[in-house]
Amino acid sequence: MDKQRDFVLRTIEERGVKFVRLWFTDVIGTLKSVAIAPAEVEGAFAEGLGFDGSAIEGLTRTYESDLLAHPDPTTFQLLPWRGEVDPTARMFCDITTPDGQPAVADPRNVLKRSLAKAADAGFTFYTHPEIEFYLLKSSSYGPDGPEPVDSAGYFDNVPGGTAHDFRRRSVRMLEDLGISVEYSHHEGGPGQNEIDLRYADALATADNIMTFRTVIKEVAIEQGVYATFMPKPLGGHPGSGMHTHMSLFEGDVNAFYEEGAQYQLSQTGRQFIAGLLRHANEISAVTNQFVNSYKRLWGGDEAPSFITWGHNNRSALVRVPMYKPNKSQSSRVEYRALDSAANPYLAYALLLAAGLKGIEEGYELPSEAEDNVWSLTDAERRALGYAPLPASLDHALEYMEESELVAETLGEQVFNYVLLNKRREWQNYRAQVTPFELKSNLEML
Repeated sequence: MDKQRDFVLRTIEERGVKFVRLWFTDVIGTLKSVAIAPAEVEGAFAEGLGFDGSAIEGLTRTYESDLLAHPDPTTFQLLPWRGEVDPTARMFCDITTPDGQPAVADPRNVLKRSLAKAADAGFTFYTHPEIEFYLLKSSSYGPDGPEPVDSAGYFDNVPGGTAHDFRRRSVRMLEDLGISVEYSHHEGGPGQNEIDLRYADALATADNIMTFRTVIKEVAIEQGVYATFMPKPLGGHPGSGMHTHMSLFEGDVNAFYEEGAQYQLSQTGRQFIAGLLRHANEISAVTNQFVNSYKRLWGGDEAPSFITWGHNNRSALVRVPMYKPNKSQSSRVEYRALDSAANPYLAYALLLAAGLKGIEEGYELPSEAEDNVWSLTDAERRALGYAPLPASLDHALEYMEESELVAETLGEQVFNYVLLNKRREWQNYRAQVTPFELKSNLEML
């Protein structure tokens, strides 16, 4: 770590860095940033940077508001969009109390606790997100809703189109930040795009997702359009998910791979999936944390609505992708409910905790869904034991409130804050009179 700190200090001097931004997130997943002068970085490494934690959503209580932000030197990167005039760098921070203890409500710390538990069991947790988002002409909207930048569809190539140039610029900027991109393409909705990040350990992935969102927003501003990670911005079109591929490794060995097993999936992998299925409802208020998230989950267009798993079945909640011959490292599972607006630190902590619970308790994996789950009738789904995911944020909070797994993983303070914050969101949503009601009822009733 000392070598990494020395590297950061040397790079700041050699590259003429004028500002260093220290980043962390609140409980909802909003990126927070404070800029310090280069001369203050060494002191921040040694002592941390003090701030009022009670002013950050969910981070601490008023009577214990003093917190310290400790920059993680391994996350140091120059920000390519700041240009040559005022070179600027960023580092993610770990938040502690004045006596040096990790802040219990720091989302990055919540994920670190889950990763430490996995490490105690001999596992390293790797993730690979497929991040979807919409490009709109602006954040303004009329009676017909937001206006997308194009009318293209899945994998469409639009020569000279806004989305094509946008993705190219975004990918180059991400690569400049040390974030490797695997794929980028137009998604199914008008103006909808997807960029997939390469596999990394879950903490690096969560940091990368927060950086990714910032890059996408910056490129949008640069190109005169608006980018949104809202789960369902357009009615009648697909929502934006963040399907995440996951695997556990024991050293260099993929714990999900077993040669000769069905789908080459080991017993550990099967139990991990069973854990994801059993606790899916309990974790939904975090993996799908907004009222709007449930418009995506229950809006069709390949969003999962029922708690099922399947091999290469895109209607299932958990998918086991096709195995690549002679590549044991590629054995993985894909969780498809997670949306692009989730706090990645909390969401990955809970997905890992659910999977580990399945391994610890030896959960039995139910029969797989071989058919298109959406094409079945309600009676057929009930007969097959396919339980639904929560239909609303309110429904998801009822499950979360009773969950020992979520309470233990998030910790008491984050757990209570999420419940309080999200109940308030639901109450505000329920109290409004919507354009739909006015259009349907005002003149008729």
